[in-house]
Amino acid sequence: MTRVYDLVGIGFGPSNLALAVALAERGGTPLDAVFLEKQEAFGWHRDMLLDGATMQVSFLKDLVTMRNPVSRHSFVNYLHAKGRLADFINLKTMYPTRLEFHDYLSWVAADFDDRVRYGAEVVTVRPVEDADGRVELLDVVVQRGGPDGELATYRARNLVVAAGLRPTLPDGMVPDGRVWHSQELLTRLDGLTSPPRRFVVVGAGQSGAEVTEHLHRRFPGAEICAVFARYGYSPADDSPFANRIFDPAAVDDFYASPEPVKRMLLDYHANTNYAVVDLDLLRELYRRVYEERAAGTERLRVMNMSRVTGLSDEGTHVEVTVRSLADGEVERLRADAVVYATGYRPVDPLDLLGAAGAYCLRDERGGLRVGRDHRLETTGGMDCGIYLQGATEHTHGIASTLLSTTAVRAGEILGSILGPAGRPHVPSASSPRATG
Repeated sequence: MTRVYDLVGIGFGPSNLALAVALAERGGTPLDAVFLEKQEAFGWHRDMLLDGATMQVSFLKDLVTMRNPVSRHSFVNYLHAKGRLADFINLKTMYPTRLEFHDYLSWVAADFDDRVRYGAEVVTVRPVEDADGRVELLDVVVQRGGPDGELATYRARNLVVAAGLRPTLPDGMVPDGRVWHSQELLTRLDGLTSPPRRFVVVGAGQSGAEVTEHLHRRFPGAEICAVFARYGYSPADDSPFANRIFDPAAVDDFYASPEPVKRMLLDYHANTNYAVVDLDLLRELYRRVYEERAAGTERLRVMNMSRVTGLSDEGTHVEVTVRSLADGEVERLRADAVVYATGYRPVDPLDLLGAAGAYCLRDERGGLRVGRDHRLETTGGMDCGIYLQGATEHTHGIASTLLSTTAVRAGEILGSILGPAGRPHVPSASSPRATG
C-alpha cells in the first residue's frame, strides 16, 4: 500500500527548514512529513558566502525566534552550542556574517536529515482522484541521481512549495565559461587557471556591490569595472519605520489592502530591498575609488549611466561592449569574465505543480490566489492543501521571499494544516474544503 504523508515539502532551504522545526516543536502525535531537496546536501547561496559579507537582517529573525523565542534551534542557542555566545555579544552587532549564518542553518538542518531526501528533484505533481473525481491526495514525482536517474513518488495530503529563487539574466543571455551569474561566483573563481586582468560586474544592487568589493580585494592585480544604468549605488533604507514593512503585522495590513494600495506599498518600499546597497559597503567602495584616483592608479572603475550592449567570447577572453546612456559613446573592454549580479525571481509554483496547477485559481491580474494562511485557493474538486513559501509578494508583501517572516510563516502554515482540532485534516467527500 502506498504510504501517505501528512505533508510533503518541495525544497529544503530556510523556509521549509523553519517548517520542519515547527513540526518538531508542536508536541503530540507527530505528523508524517518528508522534504524533497534537489541539492545533494544542505546549502544556502554557497557561492555568495564572501569573506566579511554580513546578513541584512537581524539574527533575531532566525528560523524560530519570532515564533518561539525559547526554541533550542535559535541562533543564540547555536552560538551557545558552538562556545561563541560571549564572543558574539562582544561584537555588539545584530548582523552576523553570511558565512556564520549559513553554518547556523546547516547546524539546524543536521537535526532533520531523517526527514529530507537530498538529490531528489521534483519533476511534476499529479492529482490523485477518488471514485467521485475529487482530489484528496497529490503524488509528487521526483527524479534521483540526475537526468537518467530513477523516478520515485511521494503521496501527500498537504504540499508545501518552497522552491526558492531563480537567477535572472538579461533576455537572450546564456551563462558560459566566462559569463556568470553571481550565484556561481566562488566556484567559478576557484576554477580560474591564470591570474585575471579585468572583470566586468553588471548590477547596482547589494550583490553587485559585494561582488565588486570581493573581486577588488581578492585580485589586487586586476581591474574591476562596475557597470550599471544608475548614476550611483543607492543606499538601502533600513531605518526603523521603513523596516516595519518586514514585521509580521505588516503582512496582515498588506493582505487586507486593495490592489492599488498593494502596488503603492511595493513601490514605496522597494528601496528597502531591491537594487540597493548597505550604506557601509557603499561608503567603502567610494573610499577605494577616491583613494585610487588620488594615487593615480584607478583599478576600480565605476561605469555609471551605462549598459553592456554586446558580448563576444574570444576563447581566451570576452569582448564587452559598454555604451554610455549619457552621450552614446561606446567602449570595448577585454575581460577575463563578466559577472551578472542581476538578481533573482521566485520560481513559478506552476512550473512544479504540473496537472495539479489546473486546480489553482487566479485573480483578475493573472496571479495565483493565495489565502492569508499561505494556502493556494483551488477549485471545488481539490480537497488537499497546497501552500506556498515565497512567490506570494503580490498577496503577502515584500517580505514573502525574505528571511524576515520565515519563522512566523512556518507557524501559520502548520496551524492551517492542523486546523482548530490540532491535528492534520484528512479530507473526505463528505467534508470537502472547496474555496472556489
